Amino acid sequence: MFVESVMRRFVGSFGEVLRAMWTHKLRSFLTMFGIAWGVGSLLLLVGLGEGFRAGTTKSMASFGEDFMQIYNGRVPALGGSQLSSRQYYLNYQDYLDIRSSRFVRNASPVIYRGDLRLVSEYGNSNGYVDGSEPQFSGIRYQPVDQGRALNWNDERERHNVCIIGNEFVRILFPGRPAVGSTLLINGVPFKVVGTMEKVGHGNNNGQNMRLIMPYTTMETYFPMQGAGNAKAVKYVVYQPITREQHEQAKKAVRSIVARNHGFDPETPDAFDDWDSIASAEMVGKISDAMDTFLGAVGLVTLGLGAIGVVNIMLVSVTERTREIGLRKALGATKRNILFQFFLEGLTLTGISGAVGVFAAYVATKLFGLVPPIDGFELPHIYPATAVLAMGSLALAGIIAGLYPARRAASLQPVEALRQEQ
Repeated sequence: MFVESVMRRFVGSFGEVLRAMWTHKLRSFLTMFGIAWGVGSLLLLVGLGEGFRAGTTKSMASFGEDFMQIYNGRVPALGGSQLSSRQYYLNYQDYLDIRSSRFVRNASPVIYRGDLRLVSEYGNSNGYVDGSEPQFSGIRYQPVDQGRALNWNDERERHNVCIIGNEFVRILFPGRPAVGSTLLINGVPFKVVGTMEKVGHGNNNGQNMRLIMPYTTMETYFPMQGAGNAKAVKYVVYQPITREQHEQAKKAVRSIVARNHGFDPETPDAFDDWDSIASAEMVGKISDAMDTFLGAVGLVTLGLGAIGVVNIMLVSVTERTREIGLRKALGATKRNILFQFFLEGLTLTGISGAVGVFAAYVATKLFGLVPPIDGFELPHIYPATAVLAMGSLALAGIIAGLYPARRAASLQPVEALRQEQ
């Protein structure tokens, strides 16, 4: 019986709340719209920021994990010296020394050419051609789709074999099996032993226009141009012992290259290298700043909506002064009045919050109709953000309902009935 009595009182109070909201439809709608807009904005803005973070992280992962590269460079002229700057080219010995460093766990030499002509029975193309040792696949991301990866037997015996990217498969072997087929590279026949999975979006992604052959085969047929050294390489790719030691690894590699090529490792601008770990950390900081800014904008918008709830509740108390007095004169307790206005504020924020979350969810689904963009993942509703928004709304509803409710409940019946409409 007690539970039924409580439920009847609750249903009765909730009915009063709905009638009061319906009586002032426009005002209630505008207030609820403001809150729903704030919640939806908060969720979407945070979703966009996290989409940027996820997209850039995925884009970086498509190159490889914790890898670093050092390229051929130029030693600039020192101040006051009459000597001009000089070009230096990395070589296989540089790679061997880098691989032996205590700060490096893995490394591979790479010969790169972009001027080779690829011809099959069904098409022809130019693209990126790399010659590297088998461990390259453990440093740079090159997932095999069909066939097999290159191995040390290919490397030792200088086999004329290669693996090709997804876009090369489409251009050179349209609708036909690529694995096992013959490909002419500048007139030299090569057997395609594997294909790589598609990386990124679109057909023009450079990662998919790649061909990789054994390093020794590349060195034999297509050595580095303009280096004047048969052992020259385009760059050396390596991984630090641990992610946290990437700066020590970079310093050690620079010292090795400077020693081998006869210049001071502290010479400014003497190195051309890339640290994917440092780049990832920079992107992470940018993403954190974006999340903070976008989240702050969303919270401000949500706060303005909450202020609107407090305002409308205060106006509601003022307009319903006589009603409150009449109800108290007919036996309504202070607790009844307090609960009704508290419930009204909570209902306004609860319904508005649910509408805002739903609208944000629909918006994320509509984003799915947009063509994918490299470096950006579609936003989606993050549970933690939704909980934060709903928690903020619950707090706003309590504040918005409690203060006006206490004010209404403290009115004396006689004074309230004397107030003019």
